[in-house]
Amino acid sequence: MSDMISVEIVHSPNTDQVDAIVADLVGAAVPSKLTAADPTLWGPDAESEAAIRLSWTTLHETSRPLVAQIAELRAALHADGVDRVVLAGMGGSSLAPEVITATAGVPLVVLDTTDPAQVADALAGDLHRTVLVVSSKSGGTVETDSHRRIFEKAFTDEGIDAASRIVVVTDPGSPLEAASTEAGYRKVFTADPHVGGRYSALTAFGLVPAGLAGADIAALLDGAAQASEELAKDADDNPAVLLAAVLGAAHAHGAEKVVLADTGSGVKGFPDWAEQLIAESTGKNGTGLLPVAVEGPDAPGFVDAGSDATPVAIGPAQGNAAVATAGSLGGLFLLWEYATALVGRVLGINPFDQPDVEAAKKAARSLLDAPQSTESAPSFVDGPVEVHASGDWLPAGTSTVADALRALVAQAPAAGYVAVQAYLDRLDDASTAVLRPELARRTGLQTTFGWGPRFLHSTGQYHKGGHQNGVFLQLTGDSEVTVEVPGRPYDLGTLQHAQALGDGQVLAEHGRPVLRLHLTDRVAGLAHVVRAAQEVSAQEVGR
Repeated sequence: MSDMISVEIVHSPNTDQVDAIVADLVGAAVPSKLTAADPTLWGPDAESEAAIRLSWTTLHETSRPLVAQIAELRAALHADGVDRVVLAGMGGSSLAPEVITATAGVPLVVLDTTDPAQVADALAGDLHRTVLVVSSKSGGTVETDSHRRIFEKAFTDEGIDAASRIVVVTDPGSPLEAASTEAGYRKVFTADPHVGGRYSALTAFGLVPAGLAGADIAALLDGAAQASEELAKDADDNPAVLLAAVLGAAHAHGAEKVVLADTGSGVKGFPDWAEQLIAESTGKNGTGLLPVAVEGPDAPGFVDAGSDATPVAIGPAQGNAAVATAGSLGGLFLLWEYATALVGRVLGINPFDQPDVEAAKKAARSLLDAPQSTESAPSFVDGPVEVHASGDWLPAGTSTVADALRALVAQAPAAGYVAVQAYLDRLDDASTAVLRPELARRTGLQTTFGWGPRFLHSTGQYHKGGHQNGVFLQLTGDSEVTVEVPGRPYDLGTLQHAQALGDGQVLAEHGRPVLRLHLTDRVAGLAHVVRAAQEVSAQEVGR
């Protein structure tokens, strides 16, 4: 993996428009102004938000003191026999650390789920060797607060001083900082409050869990520092300018999807991190770029991308790639952050707010407050699968999962997309992800896959605020495990179910078709759904 960042434009049908966007961005000195944290770049409506969201451009310098602090804490924990790191965090608090540690080849247990079995699996590890990192800007994130409560009780039940095993990352002055200090937790790191969650890879949110797990975070910052010089230049070969121009020009011609495939970059899982950055930053006001993370350059959606999508390689240009981005992980983080902020200007939106994220959270909370009213009778039952459909788009008399899937994709326009949303166990139910390439191959539609509820803190913004041409397949399932949330009137299974229903309700209110398949037996039900997906064809789309 080269340290130098680069953007290679392999082919673009809109060369003149790309050149015009480059000339506009460079002529207005946007890269250097962005580096200098100029909040006026996205217009007056965005200025107040941008004024408190631009410190990420200099994190390669301002985060340096964290390197020694994290190393000192890691050494102290190891001296106590504590070398297993569990991270409780959602969205930007978990996606970057997961990429950093996977790329470094060091273990990190990531809890960005409310699935009781997956949380129980994390609890089953050796708690005497475990430190829990609780990452949340405010502390109010329901998933992360639940994880903290669960682990605090588990430590105590094992005779472990819970406070000595909890490390917190939060914003200065947050309710979580005050509560953590009062509780006497092992260490409280405060991050730069002028950085939004999806731009926080190089803040304490990204560095603390990754560094405690053993990743070389100094090298990560070095890579970003090297890239920063190129990205700040007002020049037509600035990699971020080129990337933003290609994506902006493609969007103007109907290519609102960005298909991301790793092509041997050496970085593990980068498309999953980029998903949140792109979707939350651009997916609003009925416009935006929909990121589609795929399995590789030969995957459906990438190898056969149509005119509604731009295939982007993370690594060397391969196959059908229109653009290729390469460099060190720190450099790639910064490259994509710059390019996303720049494309926000091109699209005429504020890349730093997320106006539609809260809607699903509110709906879930209301369902938790009235648990008896959360479940309606299924439209029908097909073996181990209960079928629930929003609205009235499902034809009367539908009786099989295959026919329900056919009816769902029939609601999608030719340039629409399918979003598969699995509120299941990311470890035990990993084969669920086969549905993404299966549906993409058979329907010809760009197809995304997200684990719930983590995607709610990522692509969930685009689903409600971006182009309204998606259809949604939710997967939920019975669990054999119950995990109570101490101090709360619900268990994790109830919370997970409310999150699925809440998001489905908000999507339906936006006029989007939602099909929820509830697996009464997860193994048999999933096999049944996969077989049903194999019966869908491109002829069903927009029928």
